[in-house]
Amino acid sequence: MLTGTRLAVWGDPIAHSLSPALHTAAYRVLEVDWEYGRARVDEAAFPAALAALDASWRGLSLTMPLKSIAARTAVTLDAAAERTGAVNTLVLTAEGPRGFNTDVGGLVRALHEQGVERVERARILGAGATATSALVALADLGARDVEVVARRTEAVAPLAALGSALDIEVTAARFGSTPAARVDVTVSTLPGGTDLGAAAAPLAQHGGLLVDVVYGGWPTALAEAWVAAGSAAVSGLPMLLHQALLQVRVFVAGDPARPVQSEPAVLAAMRRALVGD
Repeated sequence: MLTGTRLAVWGDPIAHSLSPALHTAAYRVLEVDWEYGRARVDEAAFPAALAALDASWRGLSLTMPLKSIAARTAVTLDAAAERTGAVNTLVLTAEGPRGFNTDVGGLVRALHEQGVERVERARILGAGATATSALVALADLGARDVEVVARRTEAVAPLAALGSALDIEVTAARFGSTPAARVDVTVSTLPGGTDLGAAAAPLAQHGGLLVDVVYGGWPTALAEAWVAAGSAAVSGLPMLLHQALLQVRVFVAGDPARPVQSEPAVLAAMRRALVGD
């Protein structure tokens, strides 16, 4: 049984995080007296900070750079966390922290919201930690052919190995190369402010729907390239919203697959909080 009433999001940097607003809105609808805050914690400080939490703490949301160390620290992992090696949600129990990855489900739900129920071919821009969750999400949507575009093709090797385990053919390409084929969806995991210059146009022309996982400074230069090519682009806000809803499920019931009471009202309140209403 889950106990404790304190929650927080940890990461570095953390001041920009919208998680406190999202979670506070959810718990207000659910009428639970839980406190959700934020703290700047880097990877070096994480073990001691986690060990210092007392029984008043229920769980943590985690952002960069803590997702890998959280996965190594957790005593159990859900399927998404196990496949990605990344944890963005910890539930604190007497037996130890239980790890979950709601980024995967958040991206799947965000694409569903855009009318994407199934993906045949896809492209991922960037080969970092977020790309791993994107690849697993695309696998859940049925993708069997994913091109990963990175500055160094050797950085794609871990994603190719994961793709093999997921029965996905992952191919590597460099920015500036001619896209191999038209895809249904492009997921950009590049840092906010990245400008690909002339390399963006051919990607946009063959890129289908763009999900740019950043949610600050919208529209990004990449999104503007997509619109100029006559293609649709959405920010990372829908993914952020839905991964947070799955975190609420975890913190309430310990299961990201179990909807909470009055979930449509909870989601609506979180959506309003996201846009500042």
